[in-house]
Amino acid sequence: MISNFEIEFGERTLKFEIGRIANLAGGAVTLRYGDTMMLVTACGSKRPRPGQDFFPLTVDYEEKMYARGKIPGSFFKREGRPSSDATLMARITDRPLRPLFPKGYKNEVQIVASTLSVDMENPTDVLGIIGASAALTISEIPYDDPIGACRIGLIEDELVVNPTYEEIEGSLLDLVVAGTADAIMMVEAGAKEVSEDVIVEALRLAQEVNGEIVDLIREIQAKVGKEKWVVEPNAAEDEAEAAARAWVGSKISDALAAPGDKSSREDALEEINHGLKEELKETHDERHLQGAFYALETEAVRAGILENGRRPDGRGLTDLRDLSSEVGYLPRTHGSAIFTRGETQALSIVTLGSPGERQRMDTLGPVSEKRYMHHYNFPPYSTGETGRMFTGRREIGHGMLAERALVPVLPSQDDFPYTVRVVSEIMSSNGSSSMASVCGSTLSLMDAGVPIKSPVAGIAMGLVSGDDGQRAVLTDIQGAEDHSGDMDFKVAGTREGITALQMDIKVKGITWELMSNALAQAKDARDAIIEHMESTIPAPRTEMNEFAPRMISTKVPTDKIGTIIGPGGKVIRGMIDEFGVTIDVSDDGTVVIGSPNAESAEAALAQIEAMTGEVEVGTRYKGKVVRLMTFGAFVELFPGKDGLVHISELADERVPSVEAVVKIGDEIEVLVTEIDGMGRVNLSARPAVLSGDEKVGSDGRNGGGGGARPRSFDRGGRGGDRGGRSGDRGGDRGRGGPRRDGGGGGPRRRVGGFDGERRSGPPQR
Repeated sequence: MISNFEIEFGERTLKFEIGRIANLAGGAVTLRYGDTMMLVTACGSKRPRPGQDFFPLTVDYEEKMYARGKIPGSFFKREGRPSSDATLMARITDRPLRPLFPKGYKNEVQIVASTLSVDMENPTDVLGIIGASAALTISEIPYDDPIGACRIGLIEDELVVNPTYEEIEGSLLDLVVAGTADAIMMVEAGAKEVSEDVIVEALRLAQEVNGEIVDLIREIQAKVGKEKWVVEPNAAEDEAEAAARAWVGSKISDALAAPGDKSSREDALEEINHGLKEELKETHDERHLQGAFYALETEAVRAGILENGRRPDGRGLTDLRDLSSEVGYLPRTHGSAIFTRGETQALSIVTLGSPGERQRMDTLGPVSEKRYMHHYNFPPYSTGETGRMFTGRREIGHGMLAERALVPVLPSQDDFPYTVRVVSEIMSSNGSSSMASVCGSTLSLMDAGVPIKSPVAGIAMGLVSGDDGQRAVLTDIQGAEDHSGDMDFKVAGTREGITALQMDIKVKGITWELMSNALAQAKDARDAIIEHMESTIPAPRTEMNEFAPRMISTKVPTDKIGTIIGPGGKVIRGMIDEFGVTIDVSDDGTVVIGSPNAESAEAALAQIEAMTGEVEVGTRYKGKVVRLMTFGAFVELFPGKDGLVHISELADERVPSVEAVVKIGDEIEVLVTEIDGMGRVNLSARPAVLSGDEKVGSDGRNGGGGGARPRSFDRGGRGGDRGGRSGDRGGDRGRGGPRRDGGGGGPRRRVGGFDGERRSGPPQR
């Protein structure tokens, strides 16, 4: 039986369909929003794997290119590994759902979200979260706390629910919120320096919308939901925890309170953990003892904070760890910086490239490319461990968070025509490495001379809550506080406002007052970090690193783009090879030339401007001889445009032949002396003309009263005149020209004819 449900969601209707497809899945829901459709399924195993000691929840987001009528761009022409966008969508679905499964549940669960159709107007990430929540809720999997999700934009000072892609482009805020009927569970946001007060109001609105979605999912569950599997309590785990509690006593609390750094505390805790297992291994499963130790460690960390106001490293609740930073650490990169906060350290490196090095996107969204890329690497040695070196979901997520934080302060493409890549290498980590990468990357961008609008700093906030309602908001959380706390709230921004948010909640019941306090506390920390960063480098460098490419931008008429490209790209490739530059041409006529050598870039720019501009009389060019005739040499001024140097204009004295002066391939300097009515260009290479000893008028005739007029002739013949003799402005066009000495006597210079008669053959003296 097919069941349909719907709800008004923003300015459109969100429709749920159950029972038409994928009916063997534990739970399957098809959602439609506009013409965007998504199938989300949830399946789980009835029993855990033997020896399973963690909750194996898997969320997969599948971008099907057929959804937008597109064939995949890969060699195999089928979908391959998930794109970064797909990975991020899977993460924001996983994060709010995972804490809501029953404690101790270790059965395998898989959620698959598949795009079936996209209208290129409505984002699919929110639909994936809602669909996963609905599919889990109607399935037999013991998940019974549905969530809603929505996107909030800020357009013309108005909060908008579920803006379209086009509206997001002009929005100051892009906020995704997932939550139960009672509490926010996940926040992901990018913003353009939005104030804390506006963020809180957006969160309020989001939760109102989410509550309505939760109510509908409850209604769907009542009508089509399956009976839930029962989660049996694990008596062996409870017994192991009781025995461990008795043996451990205050050992963990004492180890946490002892002075020292992260390594010494970890060594002390590991010794307690090892002793616990050795002591009780005869009566309890080692896996249960390990779980019990983690639970007791969490209790000890939380108790120290709530009861004694003591954090594991001795700081107060609002204290930052020690800060240090430096720039210009790497000599050959375009920009670099080291940022250290406590035992967390990020090395960030900037690479500047041409516009042609932008990242091309092969996804279901409307964005086809991006000019700023931020990559984050978290090697095993950063925590003193061994492990595989790979780029996982965590690395992609943290890199995108830092990218989102910095994009609002980057200069525009017109002001800074570079592609920018920043890589944050985490050198050591004890919490909040993603926010350290934001700080380090800001410093490295300034070191590279990127004219960012303002410095951006990031801070991670935490929360510890007690059963009696006691709450403690922590500034700059470290690893133990992240693991044992109730909230990981990352806030990045400038002094003016927030640029990025990411929040995960492990408990319900966080109040709006608590949220406001956390944001205010984060702002104080941000301002302090920015002050430190400005003491290291107060502003972006005015000069870029000597190894960075120099970019020159110009604009040409769109009808001249083909001239620059040439047939089959021949012309642009030739210039790239000749000058050793990169050349990128946009459809709007913007041309960007890049080279580490400024002179090479200027030379290429000069050629492009010459190619796309109009040839003018009196302009000098350095051209290449491309063809020889008995009457002169054709010189290529630039690709597609030649001019003729008559034999009499090759030298100040008479020459026996054209070949005696130039040969094909020679580069010579020439001056445009005339452009006739048919657009043909006449040139002179005579030193006297080039030096200005013989003045050339604006129409190519002799200026003043002296100097011979450069010859004009028919390119198609052997040297015949275009229509009789040409002479000085004051002379008779049919009879003669100026005398060489400027007086009343002396021979006339004939050009291809004599006394108005047309002659064949070479010009004569």
